[in-house]
Amino acid sequence: MKIKIQITVESDEGQPEVVQEVAHLDRGTLRPETLGLTLAEARSILAGIEQTVVEHQAAEFIAQQRMCSRCGHERSCKGRHQIVFRTPFGKLRLESPRLYHCQCQSDERKSFSPLADLLQERTSPELAYLETKFAALVSYGLTVELLKEVLPISQDLSTTAIRQRVRQTAQRLEDELGEEQDMFIGGCQRDWDKLPDPAAPLIVGIDGGYVHAKDQQSRTEGWFEVIVGKSMAEDGESSKCFGFVSRYDNKPKRRLFEMLKSQGMQMNQAVTFLSDGGDTVRDLQMYLNPQAEHLLDWFHISMRLTVMSQLAKSIEADDQPNLSAEIEKDLERLKWNLWHGNVHKALQIVEDLEFALDLEENRQEQRKFAESGSRIRDLHHCQPTIHSELRRSLPARRDHLDSLR
Repeated sequence: MKIKIQITVESDEGQPEVVQEVAHLDRGTLRPETLGLTLAEARSILAGIEQTVVEHQAAEFIAQQRMCSRCGHERSCKGRHQIVFRTPFGKLRLESPRLYHCQCQSDERKSFSPLADLLQERTSPELAYLETKFAALVSYGLTVELLKEVLPISQDLSTTAIRQRVRQTAQRLEDELGEEQDMFIGGCQRDWDKLPDPAAPLIVGIDGGYVHAKDQQSRTEGWFEVIVGKSMAEDGESSKCFGFVSRYDNKPKRRLFEMLKSQGMQMNQAVTFLSDGGDTVRDLQMYLNPQAEHLLDWFHISMRLTVMSQLAKSIEADDQPNLSAEIEKDLERLKWNLWHGNVHKALQIVEDLEFALDLEENRQEQRKFAESGSRIRDLHHCQPTIHSELRRSLPARRDHLDSLR
């Protein structure tokens, strides 16, 4: 069986005209490998169709531009050249004549290229979308191989071109982002009461971590702090993630606010922020929503308690042989009181431990333990109240916070 694939264009009189034959397929006995089109044949057919369609579109556009829209006279041509336009179905070279402006518009002898002015990006929006999307998921090299495998893209596509496309797209998105502000709460209570009923409450988890170079020459070289977060509705159906490098991104609060806004956040909607209470994430989540509730997540509290438990095992005292065991019991009491929201009692236990260790005379292990206890007390200044709902609400979100970290 022989199959011929042609492209026809209908004239103004309604008569079809064969423009180009894009493929000629010869099929023998039907087998699994001969059924339908192969990937190579599909790429070839798509490339031929794309070239023919774009050429006719460009020719029609140039023919329209040849006639002056004001007086109807034909513009004279200064010269011809080609421009390159990249699409998901191939790299096209299009004729782009240069025309003189009509004398009815300007007395000066100036020229312009209509097609070049129209296609300033030289890359179709769909190709830019595919390059940016896959480059965000896999490496630049794998993106190039993937696009070449499934699309009739020429071999000129390279990792450098993909990298430049991603940077251009990122810069455009940054330019579209609004200015940074210290407060994003707008309106007053009267305005918020007029808003429609809010959607399900949003839950936002924020955490940070330090990344350092593998081969660093100094203590500070190659170190930077990454802040990441995830926002999801209470029903868990929709979620969005964000991330940035602290002290490098100059619009972190704006970025978080726009992400919440894209999820439909209203000023009368409840939002719960979960974090470790650090200064960076604490400042980030403040003044974004008047209904916001800020909670310390149990993961970071228990992590510091675990460090204190390990340090307690190495503490020894000549006059108190059971000091290590007693400290471990106090730590269990401290953990129990924090879990149940009894902050005042928990702080008393921390102060008693610091006093019992007698900082001025004890060893290095005891000083480290006392410093860990002071960090627990510092959490209280970041979060004056640990809500009674903490025990009920956090266990369901603990896996989420662990994955963020």
